[in-house]
Amino acid sequence: MTTYLLVDSLNTFFRARHAAHRSMDMWTKVGFAIHVTMSAVNRAWRTSQADHVVFALEGRSWRKDFFKPYKAHRVAARQAKTEIEQEEDALFFEAYDSLVKFLVENANCSTLQCDIAEADDIIARFIHMHPQDNHVIVSSDTDFVQLVSDNVKQYNGISNNMITLQGVFDDHGKPVKDKKTGDPKPAPDPEWLLFEKCMRGDPTDNIFSAYPGVRKKGTKNKVGLLEAFEDRDNKGYNWNNMMLQRWTDHNGDEHRVLDDYERNRVLVDLTAQPEELKEYIDSTMKDQMAPKNNSMVGAKFLKFCGKYELKRIADEAPKYAEWLQKSYMEKEQDVAC
Repeated sequence: MTTYLLVDSLNTFFRARHAAHRSMDMWTKVGFAIHVTMSAVNRAWRTSQADHVVFALEGRSWRKDFFKPYKAHRVAARQAKTEIEQEEDALFFEAYDSLVKFLVENANCSTLQCDIAEADDIIARFIHMHPQDNHVIVSSDTDFVQLVSDNVKQYNGISNNMITLQGVFDDHGKPVKDKKTGDPKPAPDPEWLLFEKCMRGDPTDNIFSAYPGVRKKGTKNKVGLLEAFEDRDNKGYNWNNMMLQRWTDHNGDEHRVLDDYERNRVLVDLTAQPEELKEYIDSTMKDQMAPKNNSMVGAKFLKFCGKYELKRIADEAPKYAEWLQKSYMEKEQDVAC
């Protein structure tokens, strides 16, 4: 059984960027973001005793064609940025592209990308194609919690927490405590979290709620999310009472909850992509998963570290080279049909 480290590359890099102190100049922030990104992968590699690292890259999302408002609000947000902020963005994307170029051309870890899919889709499909193996997703994106299972964990490289079905743990394997209550954070319920997001939507991605204002727990006269969720398999009174409700938006358009829920499920559920898209993503990934045989990976990594003044990482370059030079080994029995 192989353990794969699946890195949500852009998420990890830009979360690292926002963790930088405001007083840092732009070049220092760039170096900090690369340092935090690579250190997070290195920690996850050692904590999970992984065998191979896969960097999942972004493509243009098919969701933008399926649902026009999807992430559309981000265009206006980018346009509203100051000239200095736009200059900083350009510098960070240049550094990110440089990191990806190094990984593609000089390292033996896998870099997977599909022109019409997001990194989330790549990671979900990779797990599907390797059902007998263990997987650790490196990302702070809460969308991935829905994939957590007996053989899938999620590692947040910013907080250094590992999310599992048994609970949330730190780098030392100790339960992470809730700052408000002082109690260990509860183990996630992936199925419930997915259902709740499909119902409530996701403002960060501009996915609208299927039922605005719905309560988590119902009242005597109204079914809540918990009651509908518990009735999801039987599709009885509570499920239908919730899903057949209708509501009117601020434009006067009428919505049926079930219709908007099903729309959101396609957008949010990382196993619910259209079948033809799944086949295309799988085919694209298979073409990119051929074992690589780059030589002198450690020396090339030292040169990359020098470019961005990554002195602390350079001092431990052999530890990083250990996973950078590990190539993918295809096992026929792992590839799901």
